[in-house]
This record gives sequence, structure tokens and C-alpha cells, in this order.
Amino acid sequence: MIPFSVLDLSPVTAGSTAAESFRNTLDLAQHAERWGYLRYWLAEHHNMPGIASAATSVIIGHVAGGTSTIRVGAGGIMLPNHSPLVIAEQFGTLESLYPGRIDLGLGRAPGSDQLAARALRRNLSSDADEFPQDVIELMGYFQPPQPNQAVRAVPGAGLNVPVWILGSSLFGAQVAAAFGLPFAFASHFAPAQMMQAIQIYRDGFRPSVQLQRPYVMLGFNVFAADTDEEGRLLASSMQQAFVALRTGRPMQLQPPVEGYLEQLAPHERAVLNDVLSCSAIGSAQTVRESIKAFLARTRPDELIITCNMYSHAARVHSYEIAAQVRDSLE
Repeated sequence: MIPFSVLDLSPVTAGSTAAESFRNTLDLAQHAERWGYLRYWLAEHHNMPGIASAATSVIIGHVAGGTSTIRVGAGGIMLPNHSPLVIAEQFGTLESLYPGRIDLGLGRAPGSDQLAARALRRNLSSDADEFPQDVIELMGYFQPPQPNQAVRAVPGAGLNVPVWILGSSLFGAQVAAAFGLPFAFASHFAPAQMMQAIQIYRDGFRPSVQLQRPYVMLGFNVFAADTDEEGRLLASSMQQAFVALRTGRPMQLQPPVEGYLEQLAPHERAVLNDVLSCSAIGSAQTVRESIKAFLARTRPDELIITCNMYSHAARVHSYEIAAQVRDSLE
């Protein structure tokens, strides 16, 4: 049975607060643990009113502290925003608190607009093209300390924190393959180069101490409900969010809208059809058929599911349906 995992952005719905989002995140994680999801990942984004997971390592600690078996991690930390040492210390702390349950996924995008990136870093002297070197430096801090080593991650040194490479293009696939690390592709919002990235990663993979064979996890949207009609309605909240983001107007997650797609201009519908092509929307049977076809086409080692719905109860139910679909797959 292929493992299913959860990707959560701690969505902030219209009229709610980050505090409510964090309560919902922990509640969903506890349900996901009971339903046999393998991981619960949170993503770093900044300056987005509808996403509360900016302080990613802090919310990872919140989720890990409220669960007991599910792996918890970052999907991911945007490494150009941070010094490798700081991230090593943060995730060394998490691994010390919750041993054997912490994952560290790394990306090279800013997770924000340029103004927010400047505010995060104070300047933009860090270079995304230096990402591979930053990954090497970060992984080095997790190695056992060497004699006369001037800078150590305390905690962090000598701890086994699995590192993943995230990507939405071919660059991440090349880095993951060269370093022998597991690769998570953001097909849930950037599917254009998915098949090529998978091939590049698998063809170029070099075994490492962490990983002996390629391991691919793919992002996938699931908006599941009791009927196809309800699923399409519930998905409209995320569709609104994508359109708002692509037009430079990010906002809190809005209530669902009947017939939302029919209200869009043709170019807006084309954008949605593109970015959300890796999605399953509808009843359990419809979702099962969509997931089964996606798995047959891509053959990943793991599927990480994202689902942003306005109603927390509906969102929890969607993940319950997805878990039932997983269990029904041959």
C-alpha cells in the first residue's frame, strides 16, 4: 500500500485567526495519525494572509507535541531565507524533543514576495543558486562533531534528521539525485515539469548514506466529499485563493461559491486547469479513480495530499475519505 501523507499550510479562513488555524492544524494531525497517514508536513510561506505556517519549526513542535507516532516535518523550509546553522539548531532541537519523528524538507524558493524576502533577510545577498552548497553545509552540522570543529550545531550535531529536497522544477530533481536524497515534487501547484523531473531524479540518483535507492513523493490535491457536487463546491475556496494569488491579491481562504468556475474569464480558468491538474475532486469513487490513474501514470513512492477547505469539518472529512481510498487501492 502506497503511503499517504499530509501537507498543511495552516489555512486562515475569512474572519478567523491564526490561533484558530493552529488549533485546526493539531486537530487534523491527530485525525491523520489515527487514519494511518505517514507524515504531517507544514510549509514556510510569508506575507500571505491566508497561510499561518510562517514560523514553520514552531508549528512543527506544536504538532509533534500533540501527536505520538506520525512523522512531522517541513515541506519545506525555504533555505535561502535562513542560515544553515540556524535551521540545524532548530531541527536538532525538534529531533531532540521528538526523536525519530522529524523530517526536514528544503526548498530554494523564497516562499514570499520580494519585499517580504528582503524583510526576512535584511538584504538579498543570499543567492538561490548557492542552494546546493547551503544544503551541504546544513547536512554537515548534523554529522558527529569533529575535533577542533569551530562551529557546531547544539543541539543538532550527531542527530539523524532526514533531509529531503523539494522542487517544482528540474533543478531540485538534479540536486536530490546528486546528493542521494529523497525528492518531493510540488505537482499539487506546479505540475508542468513533473514527469521530466521524476525521470531526471531517478536516472541520475546516486546512493548515499541516507538513501540507497530513489524515493519520490508527489504533491496531490484532494477535495473529497460525500457527492461530486459537494466536492466541486468545496474546492472553490482553494480555486479562489489560486486566482487571487496569481493576480497579486493574496487573501484569507474564502467561503465556497456555487458555480465559481463558470464566473471566471477563460484565461483564469486556463490557469486553474493548469496549476490544479494534479487534483481529485468529488465523491470517494471519483477521488479513487483520479488517484489510481495518477499513481499509474507517475508511480511515486509516496503521495502527499493537500486540501484547503473553508470548513474545518469538511477538510477533516476529506482526509478521512482519502484514507479510505488509500486502503481500497490494490
